[in-house]
Formats: sequence, structure tokens, C-alpha cells
Amino acid sequence: MPEIATSILANGMPLHRISVPGTRAVTILLAFDAGARTERPEENGMAHFLEHLVFKGGEKYPTYRAVNEAAEGIGAVLNAYTSHDLVAFHITARAEHALAAADLLTDFVGRPRIDAGELDRERGVVVQEIARANDQPAAVAEHLIDEAAFGAHPLGRPVLGTAEHIRDRFNREGMVAFRSRRWAPARGAAFAVGNLESLPATGADGDGEGALGELFARFQAQPEPGAYEPAPSFTPRVLVRERDSNQSHLRMSYRPAVEVLDPRQRAALTIYSTLLGGSMGSRLFDEIREQRGLAYSVHSVAHAYADVPVLQLSAGLQSSKCVEAYRRMREIVSELREHGPAESEVARARAYAAGARAIAFENTNAVARYAAQQTIVHGEDVDPDRMIELLDRVALAEVVEVATRVADELSVACVGPHTVEELQSA
Repeated sequence: MPEIATSILANGMPLHRISVPGTRAVTILLAFDAGARTERPEENGMAHFLEHLVFKGGEKYPTYRAVNEAAEGIGAVLNAYTSHDLVAFHITARAEHALAAADLLTDFVGRPRIDAGELDRERGVVVQEIARANDQPAAVAEHLIDEAAFGAHPLGRPVLGTAEHIRDRFNREGMVAFRSRRWAPARGAAFAVGNLESLPATGADGDGEGALGELFARFQAQPEPGAYEPAPSFTPRVLVRERDSNQSHLRMSYRPAVEVLDPRQRAALTIYSTLLGGSMGSRLFDEIREQRGLAYSVHSVAHAYADVPVLQLSAGLQSSKCVEAYRRMREIVSELREHGPAESEVARARAYAAGARAIAFENTNAVARYAAQQTIVHGEDVDPDRMIELLDRVALAEVVEVATRVADELSVACVGPHTVEELQSA
């Protein structure tokens, strides 16, 4: 069981120390409630672009080369990610280099130069990233289902933004203004996860949060930003991106009537999604892939934003089988709603989901990412064992209840040689 200590630094940033026994690694992660859903329409793509730019250097490590060489010099793995929910930066290193890793990360994230010349050079890189995504039908389908599920709301816009925004609209002043508006320490969090024995317990003055806390103090206190736009009411849509291809990529998005503020209901939704299409023993995999041979890839995943849950079904398949697969996948959801799952499949899904979490949490980076999602998005306990315990305790009746709350209303997105009318009439 991990030892967890949480404190609030002078700048308002929560610092979570999660000591994981039996590892020689440590992950330092910084995250902010500043994902794509916090962007204004003209800023779409800015959260992700800013993630790129801060890697170009800070005060102590003033260039991208200095940042990269410092990371390699301690054998560390450095990365970041932006989602609709948040933006996060993380570094994983050997435990004896934990303080050096934190020094590097807090320098360029907490004191970024955001150089105008580097910004112009990075435009081309991000435009290429957008072009690559648009060349991948599966990625296009993911963007399209967000639009189908949420329309013009920020949750319906792509995290990468548009090439037009990147090329023509974003400048240094706008990037700095967005960072100042959204990167409030009190609406973010810092995490140190893994073997923390080498991190000093006290600072130079003998108290406080030690050298680690002193490094995170590089983030200046600032007013908390305004709340993001609440998720819209559910309006089912069917969107198709026609492509002359033998392969299709199908996405189906439901809005379960599950209370996202209740961790028990979220856990039950996870078990439901697992038995529906989250494993090789799931209903979708068994029937759609194995029995009927309708798809080479089929699965479901449940995700909870801060204020709304989503259940997404996905399939990659031969275009001639797309409509049949769509119809049958929808029928399977209805069968679960009307008749409920068997106790045996709930037991298998519960064991599989909890086991997958336990295995994932052997990795300090996975624990840090989970903790960031828990505290920043949901305002909940960062203890990874708590999630495993919740999954282990999900009862049959709770999963049956979730199944009844997945109404036969859904948004659909498809990339392939199809039409909206074809799917609407299926």
C-alpha cells in the first residue's frame, strides 16, 4: 500500500507525495486544469501548442537542446500530454536523480521562455502532426465522434486544433495570455510518485516541503481561472466522413445516466464497459469478432469528464460489414439494458478490470497520471489502491442498474464509403 502525503504550497499548488514500495524509479508530474475544453473558440489548439512550446527552454535550461541533454544526462524519460481535461508534464528517472528531474521539469514548465522564434519554427511541426492525424482514418473517426457527441461545444473540438489556427492566429502574446489565465497553481497539482527516499524531507531552512517544494514554488501564485463551459445536453447526431476505401472506422457514443461525482457509479460503469467490450471475453469481442467475423477490432471504453460520462463503442472493419456490425452492436447494448448481464460475466469483468489496474499501477508514471485525473478533474483521493478497491466491490446489482441507464440514444461517427442516411436507416 502506498504512503501518501499531501500538502498545499505557499503558491496554492497541492503537492502529493505517493511513495510506492519496491521500485527504483520516481515520476515527477505537473498538471493543470487547462485542457482543450478551457479554450475559447479562437484558441482551439492553443493548450496543445503551448505544451510543445514550453519544452523549448526555461531559465536554467534555456534551449530545447539544454532540456533534452539534461534529461538524457540523468537517464530520464521526459514527456507531456494534453487532453480535453488537462495538460500535464512528466519525467521519470532513477530514484537517486529525483531532485535533478524535478529541477529540470519545474524550470522549463514553471519558467518557460516561450520564444517567438521557436514558436514560429514549431508551427510547422504541429501542422504536420495535424496532417498526420487527418491521414489516419481511426484518428479522424475519434475527432468525428467527439463532434457528433458534443457539437460545437469545446468537448466536440479536436485537442490538436486546426492548421489554420496554428499557422495564422497564434502568437507569443496570445500563448502567454492563455498560460497566465489558465495555469493557476491552485487549479493544478504536483506529484512525486515512486521511490522517494532520496528526496530531502526539509528545505534549506529546516522546514516546509523540502527541496522538492522549493522547486515547485517556481510557479507564481495567480487568481484561479473561471469555470469552463458545462457539457451540453445530449443531442444525438450521425456524422460521416466519406472515403473511398475497403475499410471503415465506426464509433458509437452513448451518454449513460450515471452520476460522475459518485466514484461508485463510475466504477460500476467501468465494469459494465469491460464486460460489454473491454476484453477478449466481452460480449462485443466474442460475438462481433469471433462468432460473426464482422470486425478485426472492436471494443468499448467508458470515460468520465468532470461533469458528464461517455460510453464509446469502436470498430475497425471491412466496409461491406459496417452496417451489419453497427446494427448488432446496438442490439447488444439493448439486450444488456433489457435483460442485464449474467453474474458470471460481471465477476469476470470485475476481476479483469481490477487486475488491469493493479498491473498498470506497477508503473510510477501510470500512478501519477491516474492521481492527476483523480484530483484535478474529479477532486478525489489520489490513492491508487482506492480505485482497485472500488472495482473489487462493484456488485451485480450496480452493473445491472448501469445497463438500464444506457438509453437507446446515441451519436454515431463513421469514416469510410458510407452515407448518413445509410446509418440512420440501419
